Amino acid sequence: MRPFDYTRPDGPADAVALVADDPGAAYLAGGTNLVDHMKLGVASPTRLVDVRGLLGNRVEELPDGGLRIGASVPNSDLAAHPAVRRRYPVLSAALLAGASGQLRNAATTGGNLFQRTRCPYFQDTTTPCNKREPGTGCSALEGHGRDNAVLGASDHCVATHPSDMAVALAALGAEARVLGPGGERVVPIPGLHRLPGSEPERDTVLGHGDLVTAVDLPHLPVAARSAYRKVRDRASYAFALVSVAAALDVVDGTVADVRIAFGGLAHVPWRAHRAEEALIGGPATEEAFRGAARAELADARTGRDNAFKVPMAVNTLASTLRGLTAEEAR
Repeated sequence: MRPFDYTRPDGPADAVALVADDPGAAYLAGGTNLVDHMKLGVASPTRLVDVRGLLGNRVEELPDGGLRIGASVPNSDLAAHPAVRRRYPVLSAALLAGASGQLRNAATTGGNLFQRTRCPYFQDTTTPCNKREPGTGCSALEGHGRDNAVLGASDHCVATHPSDMAVALAALGAEARVLGPGGERVVPIPGLHRLPGSEPERDTVLGHGDLVTAVDLPHLPVAARSAYRKVRDRASYAFALVSVAAALDVVDGTVADVRIAFGGLAHVPWRAHRAEEALIGGPATEEAFRGAARAELADARTGRDNAFKVPMAVNTLASTLRGLTAEEAR
């Protein structure tokens, strides 16, 4: 690991000023992703600015009935929060599906959003990687491709976003509150993360120095009946091959409202707008669920090793919505 400076600023504004003025600076929260990459030689910041004690570590009620989650709330605390479990069970389930108990205790809400989108080649400094070193090439295109994206990828990068929490937030239409050199603003999720295009080194739309201070969940009655399903190679500590975050409201056999996002398929948490539009106002049937999934995946581009992801995504979405429909009927 290369030498670096460590700074604990007095407040969020001081932290933003420090990072914005130093191209080599990076924020440190739980450190569960950044420190690993520093050890591997993938990341080499010259200054770490510790923000964990500066940001909110509480979940608070909003006037409109939503919730505000402080960026320093640990993943384990957020998953266990009574209001989250009752009103947004998809978020609680997604958090519990991620990493290990020890990592969930350390990882923060803000930090989880900014873990690097990556494949094994990103963390192997002996191989070309456009995300790690722009312009060097993408080893995953012709290499091991089982985990590769099937939606929204480019010739520059085919990695998939690793966060479970962010998939649930995308389905819920959450918003990130951002403090930057120019002041405060709100960035919608989805919309925070970006597709690779020709600049895969940029995971999000935020600029250097921008700091997420909180995440807002909207008042969303449909979210009370929601679920997260994650398909992976082993039951713990593995990224999703395919995951689905879904919320469903069925009235007299008809889909009144639905929210869907996929994980494991794209460089970003993938909000399934096409599938949602296909379902709303139609019958809550197995055939409709599968048809909506196929509509969402119509533009999927598969490679040698990952074609299985398309039928797996169809099956996972249908199974998740079927389970929510059965729950509705009870």
